[in-house]
Amino acid sequence: MIPMPIFEYECGRCGQISSQVVLGSEKESRLTCPHCGSSRTHRVMSSFAMTVSEDARLADFDTSKSRDESFYRDSRNVGLWAKKRAKQMGVDLGSKFEETVEKARSGKLIKDME
Repeated sequence: MIPMPIFEYECGRCGQISSQVVLGSEKESRLTCPHCGSSRTHRVMSSFAMTVSEDARLADFDTSKSRDESFYRDSRNVGLWAKKRAKQMGVDLGSKFEETVEKARSGKLIKDME
């Protein structure tokens, strides 16, 4: 497999960000925006994802910090506060709690209640 150099560019005219394959010979040429056709593009840092384990998330979680609404929209955060507080107090909530958290994260808990 040959790695393809994919870079992201932001258009100075329309503000759109696009991903483009740039081969060695094209590096010096100015790319055009696929949305508006402008040549006022500049390379930007590409987004990336990072995988964090449940244990690492739990270790980093601060129960005293308030959370905004977006925090609770992420299903991975369901039960995180309770798990952290139980761990801090030395309480084992047991497998039934873990099972309930997983059901809540997947949406099955609500379906079971209907």
